[in-house]
This record gives sequence, structure tokens and C-alpha cells, in this order.
Amino acid sequence: MTPFFFLDPSSQGTGMTGEGGCLDDGRRGYLDPGGCNYSNFYYNYNKIILALMKTVYVCQSCGHSTGRWVGKCIACDNWDTIVEEIAVKTGKRSISALILIKTLSGSEIITPSRFLTGIEELDRVFGGGIVQGASILIGGEPGIGKSTLLLRIAANVVQLSSFECLYVSGEESLEQVSLRAKRLKINEPKIKLLSTVSLTDVVATIKENKSIKFLVIDSIQTMYDSRITSAPGTVTQVRTCAHELTILAKQYGVSLLIVGHITKDGQIAGPKTLEHMVDTVLYFEGENSNQYRILRTIKNRFGPANEIGVFEMSEAGLVPVDNPSSLFLMAHNREVVGSAVFAGIEGSRPILMEVQALIAGTNMATPRRAVVGWDINRLAMIIAVLNARCKMFLHDKEVYLNIAGGLKIQEPSADLAVAASLISSVEKLGMSRMLISD
Repeated sequence: MTPFFFLDPSSQGTGMTGEGGCLDDGRRGYLDPGGCNYSNFYYNYNKIILALMKTVYVCQSCGHSTGRWVGKCIACDNWDTIVEEIAVKTGKRSISALILIKTLSGSEIITPSRFLTGIEELDRVFGGGIVQGASILIGGEPGIGKSTLLLRIAANVVQLSSFECLYVSGEESLEQVSLRAKRLKINEPKIKLLSTVSLTDVVATIKENKSIKFLVIDSIQTMYDSRITSAPGTVTQVRTCAHELTILAKQYGVSLLIVGHITKDGQIAGPKTLEHMVDTVLYFEGENSNQYRILRTIKNRFGPANEIGVFEMSEAGLVPVDNPSSLFLMAHNREVVGSAVFAGIEGSRPILMEVQALIAGTNMATPRRAVVGWDINRLAMIIAVLNARCKMFLHDKEVYLNIAGGLKIQEPSADLAVAASLISSVEKLGMSRMLISD
């Protein structure tokens, strides 16, 4: 008896021995060269395939998986985020290899080098330049300038170095990328373009071209691993593709820049583990309708976090702003009611910001509280303090608070400037432009 093996359904009557082959009814699990009944073979084949496939339900917000569908994820408490996915059991076992151990204090570990982008605001955000072999995730709203910024970074990097760059576009065609490059007046032969959504093609290209040391993925939600049956953009696909790309970047010393979509809540789409996998997370703040763009460092393993870079969108792309304080301060020749200037620290440099407040009467039972660029819970606390300590009753007033320039303030020291702007709006008293809260 010949041991059981799979047959190609398209080659009926032909086995591996060159003779007519199928599974015989009397000897199920073994090959009978003289048999002619294929029903048992297809029956066992389908059973094995079904045994290898398993249906799981994965939350698209946090990546938590369950064995059945539920309306609310028990891990992140989000509703309607559970999607059915097919998980395939490969049955392969990894073989342990000899691991080389290195001492921390010795000279065996080589510190990775940095290279500059030629844009001071970008180098500040990256913590002094891009580290070779680092993986960087950039997120932002559609149309805010992510692809434009990455194409400019790629052009500057290849101009200042001797290696090549591979720009992988999964959303746009090569013609669209070429049109953007012409608009930005970029014509660099060392920038290679690749239009694909296959992870295998990207990995093979990097392994074959050793001169490529800068890789741009636009975007991670379009990448597809053929070993996984789920659709592109799902948690499993995003997590697997990001993991493979970061490992590839570390092994070959390739600096990796990944574009990530955002959700309706303003968070980077995909599992939270995506932000943990990469070395640096950058996020565009503000609205795409605004002329200015703010790039903030959320996480950085090679430099300080919470750094910001301020850019202005123009025909030549994103142009850095030399004096960000001039952007966040509105030009007024007189004192304005409800306006206060706040001196805060964003990253490693001080920036002057304007806090604008408006108090309006209302006939509604529950007055509205609207905040742009600040925490609404802290605004409620400031209103409560003014009510209890200053006898300033705002329970029947609508309160609107705005941080000029589209910047988001996270410093607790901004409470004084917010309180001053609220008092100025209630008392109808303009504050001097020379008065700065810190």
C-alpha cells in the first residue's frame, strides 16, 4: 500500500506513480493505483481543508478575537466592530536556531546612523534625523498631505545620500505618483516606483535590490499577504503586513515609512498593536481645509516625543514655517474680548498660542459646551471652579472655546489662559496683548 497523499483534481486518472490513481472504498487513506472512484478522495480532501480552516470574529478596533459574533467588543467596548475572518492552521513548527548573544558594554553592537531630510522642521520631529533601519508610521486625514510629504522626504534623502528609495503605492497608479512629482518639481532617478498591494512582491524587491535603503509604503491598509484569507485592511492583514515589513527593515537596514489611515474618531485605523510595532508614530493635526499642517510625534524610540513641526501647504508642497508662534497668534491692533495668550512648551521649544472664548445666552435646558483643540472635561472643571470660587454662574450660558491655528493643547498649565479668556468674555473686558499666561 502506498501512503495517502493529495491528488490534483484536474489530473484525474493520473497519480504520482504515473498510473491511474484514486482512493478505493475498501482502503480509505491509502492510494490504490488500480482504483477509479474519486468520491472518497474528495470527501477526505474537503474534511482536511475544513479542519485547517477556522472562523474567528476579530474586532477591527483593538484586534480582540472571539469564537462567535457579538455586537459589542468586550475588550474595547466599541460597538459594531466585530468582523468575521478565516484563520488557516498551517501546522508548521518553527525550528530553533543558534542565537548569537552580544554584551551590552562591548563594541559588538553598532549604533545605527542617522541621516537628515534637509528640512529642519522634519528633522526636529524625527528627533535629529531618520535612524537607519527604523520603522515610522504617519497618520492623518485624507488629503492632508501625507503622500506629498513622503515624496518630498524621499527626494531630499536620495539627494543627500548615495542609496536608493523604493516608493510603493497601493492606492494610486504610477501615473498619479508621477503627476504629483512633476507638480513638486521632483525628478530623481534614484526614486524607484512600484504599484502593488502584494507583500510578497515588496519583500522580494527589497531582497533583490541591496542598494534600496529607504522604503515608503502608501498605505499599510492596502497591503495584502496571500497566506491570509481575510480581506486587505482587516486587523489580521494590517498586523501581519506591518510585522513582516518591520522585520524586513531591521534585517536589511532599510528605513521604513508607513502611511496609515485614520478612523472617524481620529485614531490610526487598525489594531493598537500597529503603533507598538513601529519605532516612531507621527500624526497630522488640524483639518485638511486649513492652510497649515501640524505634524506631531506621538511616539519616538530614538528621540523626544510630543515634538511638533509646522508646515504650510503651497503649490510646491509642504513648506516649513520658521516662526510657529506667528501662526497661532491672530493679528489684532486692539484688545479683543475673550482672547488670551498662552505660552506653552511643545516638545523642546516654547510657542505662543491664542485661546479664544465666547459666552452666549441660550433658552435651551442644557447649554452647549463646544471645544476645539482642548479637553472638554477640563473646560467643565474650569467652569465649575469659576462658579464656586468666583461666583461666575454659567449654568444658563453656552460656552465655546477654540485654540487658534488648529493646535491641540495638552498642558495642564493652559487652565489659567482658559479661565482668563472665559472671564474676559463674561465681563466684556479686553485683555492686553502684552499679558501672557504661562
